[in-house]
Amino acid sequence: MLLSLSIKNYALIESLETDFSNQFSVITGETGAGKSILLGALGLVLGNRADLTSLKDKEQKCIIEAQFVISNYNLQSFFDENDMDYEDKTIIRREILPSGKSRAFVNDSPVNLQELQELGAMLLDIHSQHQTRELTEENYQIDILDAVANNGNNVIAYKNALSDFKSTQKELKQLITEKEALVKEYEYNSYLLNELLAANLVDGEQEELEQELEQLSNVEFIKENFERILAIANEEQVGAIMNLKEIKVSLQKIAAFSTQYAQLQERLTSSLLEIEDIVSECEQNNEKILADPERLELVNTKLQSIYNLQKKHQVQTVAELLVIQNELDAKVIRVDDLDGAIQKLQTELNSQQAKVDELANTVFENRKKTAPILIEKIKAILSQLGMVEANFQIEINHTDSYYPKGKDEVILLFSANKGTSFGLLKKVASGGEMSRIMLAIKAILANYSKLPTIIFDEIDTGVSGEIAIKMGEIMKDMSATMQVFAITHLPQIAAKGNSHYKVSKRNQGDTTISELNLLTLEERIQQIAEMLSGKEITDSALQHAKALLN
Repeated sequence: MLLSLSIKNYALIESLETDFSNQFSVITGETGAGKSILLGALGLVLGNRADLTSLKDKEQKCIIEAQFVISNYNLQSFFDENDMDYEDKTIIRREILPSGKSRAFVNDSPVNLQELQELGAMLLDIHSQHQTRELTEENYQIDILDAVANNGNNVIAYKNALSDFKSTQKELKQLITEKEALVKEYEYNSYLLNELLAANLVDGEQEELEQELEQLSNVEFIKENFERILAIANEEQVGAIMNLKEIKVSLQKIAAFSTQYAQLQERLTSSLLEIEDIVSECEQNNEKILADPERLELVNTKLQSIYNLQKKHQVQTVAELLVIQNELDAKVIRVDDLDGAIQKLQTELNSQQAKVDELANTVFENRKKTAPILIEKIKAILSQLGMVEANFQIEINHTDSYYPKGKDEVILLFSANKGTSFGLLKKVASGGEMSRIMLAIKAILANYSKLPTIIFDEIDTGVSGEIAIKMGEIMKDMSATMQVFAITHLPQIAAKGNSHYKVSKRNQGDTTISELNLLTLEERIQQIAEMLSGKEITDSALQHAKALLN
């Protein structure tokens, strides 16, 4: 509920602070006194666009602050999702700066206009004769049906099931698309994979093969040099080893005369051992070196195969070829894996679809059962409002399509007079009829759902007498479960309010100021009498005003 409103420097309002009751409040005042200004200020709190024309003093900022009690609205999750600080008594503040920029705050936390609009829609419903368009919209008609049918939990369950169904449907579509793409490439990928597998690649083998190829290609040259090494080293008379041994003997003879000689002898002994070992290995390698044309051809062929594959796949190493081989293997296997995954998802999708259909059917049955009940409730209220012959038809078509709130298409048809054919509400109902129908709808919904605070802005235009009294009674009845405001020119409705506020304007120096004041009982009698007879208040008007208030 709207607990209080503070307005500073807005249009004709210099400063205004007002508290409101949680029942039925009426707001009256002469045309042009500032009722539309009050609604404009509330509209800014709800997230409407602002401009500099809103400022009374163009040098000062405009501040509009509204305090709401929201403990019964289950808005904790909304605050959490939008990273706002939740308070049972929430303050919304809107500031318009002289620069033209505007700022919005919820409990002192900055918010953007979209967040403010979403929150405002859950707190305040400003309804005028010109704002009955939503009644002609199918979604709103469905919401009315569902509220009376107590379909809320069923619709939520349907939405959740539909979300899961669409998510699985999307996943399945992606897998099918992926499989189709892989199937197109399957044969080519298989060919490339088999080609790589046939090469029997081993990481690091390219370097070994290239080295072996060099050896096999130069067998005669290598053998010739090994044999020369062995000849020089092992020749009996002048071989290198023989000469080194003679040097060793000579050093041994003089080693006793100096530690330096002894060290030279030890170093030569060590070197001789190493040289003898080297010569031995050269001899072994020389024996292994054999011309092998078949092996040469085999190595050459294997290397050429590796080079061809590297060129084909535009890589430089066997390791990179093995990575490509693994990727191709995964793609080929993926086709088979996808068949199983698709089958599994299809089974899951069928199960989810059955669940969605079951919930949609439950929603449909409840709507079908509730439609005649809702029609009778609307007709009963409209009969009190002078539309005795008004009649409705609600067509509910259960389709194969999945809509956000079920599988139904709902059409609300209206006939204002007996004997006239039914037509679409938006085409056959007048503005005054739409206002009364909307009032009837809101009155019914007040008993079935937690509506936000509602402000009826002169929806009584074009009615008077007993019908006006009935409209006032209906709004007063609604205030038993919600906060209701009525901006009205009719004394019959003004008299029904638990609280009565008057909008007035006065001159102050060179400027005009609008004010909003809560009337005392005596002031209410005077105001209602003035609404009955004009500025010249008669005794009969005073008596009539007292009778209405009674």
